[in-house]
Amino acid sequence: MEAKAVGKYVRLSPRKARQVIDLVRGKDVGEALGILKNTPKKASGMVEKVVNSAVANAEHNHGMYAEDLYICEASADEGPTMKRIRPRAMGQASTINKRTTHITIKVKEKDEKEG
Repeated sequence: MEAKAVGKYVRLSPRKARQVIDLVRGKDVGEALGILKNTPKKASGMVEKVVNSAVANAEHNHGMYAEDLYICEASADEGPTMKRIRPRAMGQASTINKRTTHITIKVKEKDEKEG
């Protein structure tokens, strides 16, 4: 059984979020939260929020214990892009893409066989 949490429309590019998510995929929840607290990136705080939400969902909805959980699946998918226009020289304009991300975290209980 697994529990999941999704952070939608996070104002961060998916590429930057994936750098942080790759650090915690497959780790125990306690270890993952320690890594996120000590990672100096904007995405780490947002990923930490989603991990905490997934743990709370597992405890409340499925009766799992937080000490036995690990991150079995983590992804950062691209959300809608907000397009803005910036004036440039000689009456021209260029677009600025403000990207958003959907962060998905799934947690699962460790089996005795998995260790």
